[in-house]
Amino acid sequence: MFSPQNKIIIIAAPSGAGKTSITKHLLKTFPDKLAFSISCATRPPRSYEMNGKDYYFITPEEFKKRIDADEFAEWEMVYEGKYYGTLKSELQRIWDENKVPLLDVDVKGGLNVQQQYRFSTLSLFIQPPSLEELKKRLQARGTETPESLAARINKASFELTFKEKFDRPIINDILENACKKAETAVKEFLDKSLD
Repeated sequence: MFSPQNKIIIIAAPSGAGKTSITKHLLKTFPDKLAFSISCATRPPRSYEMNGKDYYFITPEEFKKRIDADEFAEWEMVYEGKYYGTLKSELQRIWDENKVPLLDVDVKGGLNVQQQYRFSTLSLFIQPPSLEELKKRLQARGTETPESLAARINKASFELTFKEKFDRPIINDILENACKKAETAVKEFLDKSLD
């Protein structure tokens, strides 16, 4: 019998490593057991993003109020003036649906959640095969300026030093293989009792 037991699955990665693709695969594979945890963000939505589905888009002022009210399980100023965070109420919403929250977060956010919910998390670190490959992937998106690309690569290089702090580092060289590895880890975690 499946029970979410306040479990949390964390998928963290440097930007462009493929965590969103793997997150989508897991949600499709375990639709009755997992639910996507919608993060808050202070950046404007991209053309294809919807408020309340991809993110809860809020103002930096609103975000800071919620920090002061201790409403976040984790939060981070990921880039200058751009905040992202996971609301505790979002985790509770998913547990109330008898599902496990699946968090798609940056590396620091993943470490923070893991620390707070130490005995009830599975953390996957998705890493690119190399920084060179990551740079190619980010350039292919066509959303980066030379400055923002350099900032993301520098940040990724730093974030890769934390991979050993996660339960399962997964190299995303071939997406299908990375998805399979993530699927296996998640299945084991869902089947495991946290007693």
